[in-house]
Amino acid sequence: MTGMAQHWEKIHATKGNAVSWYQPTSTESARLIRACGLPPGASVLDVGAGASVLVDELLKAGYRPTLLEIAEAAFVRVKDRLGARAAEVRFILGDITGTELPEAAYDLWHDRAVFHFLTEPAQRTAYVQALQRALRPGGFVVLAGFAPDGPEKCSGLPVCRYDAQGIAEQLGAEFELLESVRELHPTPSGATQAFQYTRFRRL
Repeated sequence: MTGMAQHWEKIHATKGNAVSWYQPTSTESARLIRACGLPPGASVLDVGAGASVLVDELLKAGYRPTLLEIAEAAFVRVKDRLGARAAEVRFILGDITGTELPEAAYDLWHDRAVFHFLTEPAQRTAYVQALQRALRPGGFVVLAGFAPDGPEKCSGLPVCRYDAQGIAEQLGAEFELLESVRELHPTPSGATQAFQYTRFRRL
């Protein structure tokens, strides 16, 4: 297990729903996914899924979810929550910058609060290459992270903060920005964090 995996295993095993990014419902993510108009049966990859309830909402909408997460402790909680429905979900344990994903397998790529942890250019390059490999032409990206006025660190780690144009520049000209929105996320501890959400289409 890498040092980064150990870090996130400890976070998920000890904090549960007290992690700063926890949401009882996936508000903006779910709205932006609905805006893509995908049909039932569409394949959705949630990068850095953690123990988010977004997968519950994806199943309810009739999508086929795949969850990618670096911390196995998060998957244990998701499987316990879903019960028998966990059999309808594909679980991939790994780091998005080093996990081989199937080619052109997904209609939508979702990431809330993973990309902003990639502070090194090589990490961001690996992420975009994984995205280009795994997302089908015409597929959608819903990506969110800390806005320019958001926190400079999260869970003890530094982050990169972006506005919508900054995210677009990172993904490159192959992805068309369709929509962007800010969210002031209330954390379980009572603080507020500024997030930037974006929705793209792959050309």
